[in-house]
Amino acid sequence: MNLTTVARHALSRGHTPAATYALLAKRSGKPLPSARAVCLALTIPIAETTRRLNDCHDALLADPRPNSETDTGEVLEALGIFDIPKSLTDTELTIVEHLLTAIDAHGSLRPGHHHGLQRWITTGNLTTAYLSLTTTHPLPRTGNPTTYWTTLTTAGELLTTTPNPDARIKYALTHCRTQTQAQSAKHQKSAPLTSRAPSGR
Repeated sequence: MNLTTVARHALSRGHTPAATYALLAKRSGKPLPSARAVCLALTIPIAETTRRLNDCHDALLADPRPNSETDTGEVLEALGIFDIPKSLTDTELTIVEHLLTAIDAHGSLRPGHHHGLQRWITTGNLTTAYLSLTTTHPLPRTGNPTTYWTTLTTAGELLTTTPNPDARIKYALTHCRTQTQAQSAKHQKSAPLTSRAPSGR
């Protein structure tokens, strides 16, 4: 039985990736090959498939409980194992770079939020990722608020140049610009006054 062929057939008949995994795993009794077949049927590149499955293999696929195929499939889907990577334009790739810089500059994103952002970026849902970050404030002690708001401002400006930009981007961009200006004013206020050099005689 070619698992990938079966997976393609199940997906074409409207099965979700999670349900398709459960179907294959029950029939074959092979969790890892079943998960790999679903990924390949979704046209996820083999290298990316291997990386994703390596990350979750020990926890979910190495020694599954009996009759747990449905639950495992749902967890795999929730983890983003079956997310189809979107092919991004040069502008979108630049936006992703800014979003990743902002994530690093935040200082302490909750694991669930971080996971959601990674899934949105993978699937090309950059507007949702951007809007999510603009409603979150970076931590001054562990993050870098100036870098955070500056990069989000640049990302927002780029998003407004994409086809049919979401109307909410304009308001979020205004918020980011305001925060950037506030950070700049704060740094100017806290910067020590430079002593005047003595004049030569």
